[in-house]
Amino acid sequence: MLGIDRQAARYTWTAALVLILLWLVYQVRSTMFVFILAILLAYLLSPLVNLLNRVLPSRTRTPGLALAYVIFVAAVVLIGVKIGTTVAEQAKAFEKDLPNRISTFEAPNPKLPEVINTVKKQALDKLRSQVASGGSDALSTMAQAGVKFLSVASDLIFVVVIPILSFFFLKEGPTIREHILELIGDGPKRELLDDVMADVHLLLLHYMRALVVLSLATFTAYSIFFSIMGVPYSILLAVMAAIFEFIPMIGPLTSSVVILLVSVISGSPAVPVIVFLLAYRVFQDYILSPHLMGQGVEVHPLLVLFGVFAGAEIAGIPGTFLSVPILALVRILYRRIRKSRMATRLTEPKLVA
Repeated sequence: MLGIDRQAARYTWTAALVLILLWLVYQVRSTMFVFILAILLAYLLSPLVNLLNRVLPSRTRTPGLALAYVIFVAAVVLIGVKIGTTVAEQAKAFEKDLPNRISTFEAPNPKLPEVINTVKKQALDKLRSQVASGGSDALSTMAQAGVKFLSVASDLIFVVVIPILSFFFLKEGPTIREHILELIGDGPKRELLDDVMADVHLLLLHYMRALVVLSLATFTAYSIFFSIMGVPYSILLAVMAAIFEFIPMIGPLTSSVVILLVSVISGSPAVPVIVFLLAYRVFQDYILSPHLMGQGVEVHPLLVLFGVFAGAEIAGIPGTFLSVPILALVRILYRRIRKSRMATRLTEPKLVA
């Protein structure tokens, strides 16, 4: 009679449980994304909350949390009113002026070779057809606005739910951490879990700080340069570039292509814009971003590209946004487990032949 290897059966059962868990996470990925956004928002507000708790004479975190949320909401409203109005005006102007600017740019330039003028005309015809189809799609979407009202309302509910979840994560974070550690008894496994959680805590702190600072730096630099150079729709383009900073590698490349295309069609000098975009990417990718991210978030560019495309295939835009922190988290787990196993092998008594 064939026997069953208990160790092999245990490994098989563990692998099956992991696969089932991954399948369940994939099925509830939309809800998971909401909770992840709440956690990231909590880490974004955590430094402000800690600062207020040190200043305010209170033994609990609640007054600091409440004041931090008041400051955060006030800042969001102020920025939205000041910048959002300008962005809306420039977006309307861009939509109105785009056909005329395309027609002006389409005129053959006698200084350029005929081949270039032909290619330019073909590209603009393609762009015009895309704009036209986009307009018809927009009209179709507006006609179905009543049917999609419930979906929009659901998204607005998420906008309210995420800050509420972040409040509870900030308030109960230390307690949640202690409860997780209590699931494992004292020993090497608990020490490993404690180290991993500490590394993840620093990872998320650095990552959220870096994202916000990089986005603000991009908006500031782009808006100032475009305003000085007289590039049309400077605030609109700067806001777009700042938002695309949240998508690793692909986002900045996409925003640069769009900015260059708008500049050329608008008649702005393309060479200074190209030089600025290249210089700023070098500054941000090799100086500012490594300084902000820290060693815990460093991921090889090839892995970042893989994560961005894989995340887009699995979960769309949320997947691309979460690709870098997930890869950094996997890197932390691998390094900690490897370090723990090496320490265990060094402490094991060697057999004497």
